[in-house]
Amino acid sequence: MAIPFITTALSFVEFAPTLVKWLSGSKSTERVAAEVLDIAKKVTSSSSPEDALTRLRENNAFANDFRREILKSETEWEISLLEDRQLARERDLEILKAGHANRRADLMVVSAALGLVLCLLSLAFYSDVLPGEAVGIISTIAGIFGGCLKDAFAFEFGSSRGSRVKDSTVASMLERIG
Repeated sequence: MAIPFITTALSFVEFAPTLVKWLSGSKSTERVAAEVLDIAKKVTSSSSPEDALTRLRENNAFANDFRREILKSETEWEISLLEDRQLARERDLEILKAGHANRRADLMVVSAALGLVLCLLSLAFYSDVLPGEAVGIISTIAGIFGGCLKDAFAFEFGSSRGSRVKDSTVASMLERIG
């Protein structure tokens, strides 16, 4: 089972806090966790993740080497995500060029919008009769639907200012590493 594997990798967050982003529920979490453990064992010349963690805590040189290797890997992970998103955009364009509608994407956006509207309407009309816990849960669900819509717009309309900043950050990290 992957959970202990990922939990072990999370132990290394104290040395590279940005690992939280990569180890928190994306489709590549297991791959990233395996790479984190491999990096830790390689840097410390350890045979187990537990031994590597102990050595990182005891030796600042190992900890610095680990951070450096994680930075290199994060650059690769970031580039992989950007390439994945670009391939998905290209796939959508090919579907449109072939004269077909992307019903799956349309259904996802309409469902998220409908879910958000229903949550907001239920809060507007029933918040006075609903218990506080239910209002909190419905508010959380509305936030999730809003996040889905935000992601759909970000995917559809391309790079925002924040994404451009991230792209330039990745490029500068590549220059420093290379």
